[in-house]
Amino acid sequence: MSEIHVVALVGSLREGSYTRLATNRALQGVDAAGGRGELLDLREYDLPPLNTDRDEPGDSQRLVDRVGTADAIILASPMYHGSYSGVLKNAIDYCGFDEFEGKTVGLLAVSGGSFPITTLEHLRSVCRALDSWVLPHQAAVPNVGSAFENGEFVDEGTEKRVDTLGRRVVEYADIEPDPATFESGQNEGADD
Repeated sequence: MSEIHVVALVGSLREGSYTRLATNRALQGVDAAGGRGELLDLREYDLPPLNTDRDEPGDSQRLVDRVGTADAIILASPMYHGSYSGVLKNAIDYCGFDEFEGKTVGLLAVSGGSFPITTLEHLRSVCRALDSWVLPHQAAVPNVGSAFENGEFVDEGTEKRVDTLGRRVVEYADIEPDPATFESGQNEGADD
């Protein structure tokens, strides 16, 4: 069996992003489980807002290719107005069934206040519409401003949950996909 390749998309453009810190910890879990983790930092991609009248603008094809070659995906986002970031939404919109269908996806969300449950629920819905297999285990980091000290998690339980997310993505990367859902046949994608 070849090494499982996991890509992680970080939906934050902040220089000192807590989402990126948490994602890097999840990628350590990927490595510990024998996988190979790769951070796709959306700050390093020129991704104009999706316009389906334009063919492959900016770095969109480079992003699509990286996600497409992955065996599994981690999506990480800060909670913005009760959902996930527009930056991550735009990146996912450039991708589609070819990149997500049948793949295992792990979800990670951070928030400045309460639990980012709606962020995780919204991401789960999008991934299911793309026929991904979304891990039941997900990681949430509430009150993120006090969750880290010197770049490390303060709370051992939260750190373990994030680490477990990375491990589970590798463990379940080869899960046999369920038969396609009725909804997936109705979802035509962004190019219709």
